[in-house]
Order: sequence, then C-alpha cells, then structure tokens
Amino acid sequence: MSDTSIRAGRPSVRRLPLTGPLRLARPSDMWFKPATSVVVATAIPNLVLLALGRLDLVMYTMAGSLCALYGHNLPYARRAGTVAAVVLGMTAGLGAALVVASLTGSAAVLIAAGALLAAGQKLLCDATRIGPPGPVIFTFVSSAALFVPQTLAQVPGHLALTLGAGAVAWLVAVVAPALVRRDGPERRATARALNAAAAHAAAPGPATRRAAVAAVHAAWQTLLAAGRPTPARRALERLLVHAETSVLASTPDPADAGRLREWARLTRARGPVPTPPPAPGTGAELFGIDAERTALAGAPLRALLSRMAPGSPLLPVAARTLVGCALAGYVCSAVGVGRPYWAIVTAASLYQANVTLSWNRTLQRTLGNLIGVLVFAAVLPAARTAPLALIGFCLLFAFSAEALITRNYWLGSVAVTPMALLVLEYAGSHPAGELIGDRVLDTVIGAAIGFLAAVLVTNRRATGRVERALADAERARAHAVRALAEPGTAPAALDAARRRLTGTLVELREADETAAGEWWQPALPREAVLAAEQAGHRTLAATAKRQGLFVPAQENGAV
Repeated sequence: MSDTSIRAGRPSVRRLPLTGPLRLARPSDMWFKPATSVVVATAIPNLVLLALGRLDLVMYTMAGSLCALYGHNLPYARRAGTVAAVVLGMTAGLGAALVVASLTGSAAVLIAAGALLAAGQKLLCDATRIGPPGPVIFTFVSSAALFVPQTLAQVPGHLALTLGAGAVAWLVAVVAPALVRRDGPERRATARALNAAAAHAAAPGPATRRAAVAAVHAAWQTLLAAGRPTPARRALERLLVHAETSVLASTPDPADAGRLREWARLTRARGPVPTPPPAPGTGAELFGIDAERTALAGAPLRALLSRMAPGSPLLPVAARTLVGCALAGYVCSAVGVGRPYWAIVTAASLYQANVTLSWNRTLQRTLGNLIGVLVFAAVLPAARTAPLALIGFCLLFAFSAEALITRNYWLGSVAVTPMALLVLEYAGSHPAGELIGDRVLDTVIGAAIGFLAAVLVTNRRATGRVERALADAERARAHAVRALAEPGTAPAALDAARRRLTGTLVELREADETAAGEWWQPALPREAVLAAEQAGHRTLAATAKRQGLFVPAQENGAV
C-alpha cells in the first residue's frame, strides 16, 4: 500500500476551473422539503413577534427556525435526534457569541471569537456528516450575534426565544411530515438506488458502477437507521436486494433498466410500495440486515470520535477555517467595516473537502453575493413599506434559496444575500448605501483571504486518509474472502462481510476523490486504489453469487 512504485505522480498545484463551477445542475429531488419547512418554521415565530410588536427579536427566533433546514435526508427515527441536536448546537453557539458580545466591544476579540466558533462548527459538522447546509448556518448566526449590542441579563431570554423557535422547527421538520408519510425518506433513498442501478444496467462502466454501489449502500444505511422493520420497509428492502443484484452482476442485463426505473417511480409515488417478484437469496439478505441492525448500537458515536481524533484529515480543514476567518475579519476591520461578520461567514462558507472544491465555492459565493446585493437594492424600498412586507420578502428569499441552491450554490446565494441583509431591517433601518458597500467589501475580502488560507494551510493528511481507506478495504476484502472459503459460513455473517466491504469501497472512493483535489500532496497510490476497487467489486459479486442473489449469465442465460 505504501510502496512508492504503485504511486502515480500528480502536480502539487492543479489548474483551477473558471466556468465549470458556475454551470447549473438538475435540482435535487427533494429541494421542496427544506424550502417549505424553513418557510413554515420561520413564519410562525415571526408572526407571533409581529403581533407582540417585537420584530426586533427576530434574529433570535430565526436562529432556531433555520434548524428546520437540517436532516431531510434522514429517516424520521434518526431525524428526530439529529434536528434536536442541531437546535441545541445552534443555541450553544449563539449563547457563546452573545456572552462574548456582552463582555467586550473589542473588534479584535470579537473576530477571534467568531473565527474560533467557525472552526469548531466546521469540525463538528464534518465529523458528524450532518449534510447540507452544513456549518455555514451556525457560523452565520453566531458571527452576526457577536456584533449585536448585548448585556448578560438579556442572554437567557434571547436563548429561550431560540429554543422556542427551535422546538417549532423540530415539529415542522420531524413530526409534521412523519404524520403525512411515515416512510418517505426510506422510499426516496430506495428510489435513488433503483435509478442508479438502472443507469448502470443501461450503460455499464466504472463510473455508473461506483455511483450505483454508493446509492445502494446509502439506501441500506437509511433503512438500517429507520428503526424496527415494518411491512413497507420490508418491501423496500426487497427492492434494494434487486437493485444490489443488478449492480453486482458481472454482466448487467440492459433489460433490468426499465424494470428498475419503473419500481423507482412507483416507490417515489404516494401509492403502496411495489412488490417485486421473489429474488434468490432474499431471505438470507434480510436476515443479515436484521443482524446488522442489532449490531449498530453505539457505532455512530465511535465513528464521530474517530473522525475528531488526533491525526484526522478534518483537523487541517478546521485550521484553514480558523485562519481564513480570522484574517478575513481583521482585514475588513482594518479597512473600516464596522461589523465584519459577513467576511467571516464568507470565508467560512468556502472551505470544502479540498482546495479545488474550495476554489469552486469561492467563485460561486462571490458571484452569488454580488448579484444578491443588487437584488437587495431593488427590493429594499418595497420591503420598508410595512412589517408584513418585510416578513414576506424574507420568507420568499428563504424559499427561493432552497429552491435554487441545489441547481448551483451561486444561484442560491443570490437569494440568501438579500434575505440576510433584510434580517437587519427587523432591528431598524440602516442606510442602504452603507449596507451595500459593506457587503460588497466583505464578500470580496472574505473570498480572497479565505481562499488564500485554503492554499497556504495544507492538508497533507488527505493522502494518509487514502492509505487508511485502502488498508481498510483490503482487510474487508480479505475478511469476505475468508467467509467465502468456509462452507459453513452463516448467511448473516456473509451478508455482513459484503456490506462491510461495500462501505470501505465507498469510503475509499470518497477519500481518493478528496485527496485528488488537494494541493501540496505526496503522490497518491492511484494504481493501488483502482486495483483495490476492481478486486473489491469482484469479491462483492462472488459473495452475492454464493448467497444465490444471482446466477451468472453463462449458467442460465440471464442475470
């Protein structure tokens, strides 16, 4: 694994794209979930504050309302705990910022506190793999709160508002959709896996195989996290067995594509889950799933601790966030920006898994913010006509941001920027020219300094992550081979070995792609990674054949 003879040399500095990061993609298949959730979760406390004549407190309720953006890809059993943790984390970050703001007015101290909070939030969100929108919402709330006049006596009441709005967000994001469609997240994950398997069956190749393996693995993880099996979940598991059978076949049958796509359509629809014909080996597969579901207790906590341990490749990215946010804040303060929190937020939003992706986000963020400032200037006069107009525009932009951001981050930023600026209007009007000028300056400085920090703060641990993932994949394959070699291996044990190998191959691909976009790296073991993937997929196919999930084409003429 560490033999330099199997390493492929790569340039330390890669060419950075200019137009590719700005291209629009297809919208997410579930963009409307966070979009509608955040609108409802924000509207309820805002209208209550309007009735009480205290719109100046919207900032504190909005911190809780924004928690409704999280967890929409998770089954409701897991989402309940995740969104509750997000609410508590948001309240903790806001509380720390408010306490610091109440104790000092020093811009230097406030910027340092904002950078420390941003780095901690980045590390925790990456380690927990919370998913979109990631740490940027936490950083936006805590950084803005640092520059709001505050006293210690006010902090408990303001945090109570955040917790109250967070409770509303929890009800909106967890309870309300669960009452309408209890197995919605599992159905969407299964439909994605079926569509990915259909794409591989229609056009077999390494790229479609990797995408299908990852989608099937993600769907199994969703079903494992969904709680006790129900008839609907059992039907979804049987559909996944068929998807997995197609993906693992050495020669996928193109005729499978249409059948898998039709199942995906019916699975995503509101009718009953389609019932596939019995597949060979389904009973053993589902027995293995039950055994794995029982063995999962405590695994998420162990994984979280390992991702935050010394030597983790996440730590250099957190260090980038700390350095970049601090420098961006100090530079903005030096040029006369009174509240440089937007520079901190801009820098924090850039840091992705590697330098190349951070560059993409730099272009997207800068373009989106600059256009968003123009949108803000256009709607500000209308927003100032009445409090209801202000609330309406904020809700419109919140919905638009979630509707557009999955097409491309820059497009979502066009809506996020005016919404963030309009939030300041709840506490009183500010000179429009000053708001616009400061935001443009914050954006340009935050993006430039933030990307510079991404380049200068290296992450050479990314290669180490590839080597560890390679070793894990080799161990998992060896374990599966041993299980195959023993005639008496129980079906559940063989199924667990196959799923463990699948997980390590998904992790290996992610680690390799992350390291490939990082600068200043040692040469990566590309040949070894490709060889491990090929051997791993052959072993996966062998385990599936052993369990009777499919019969090779040469034996019966079909897959």
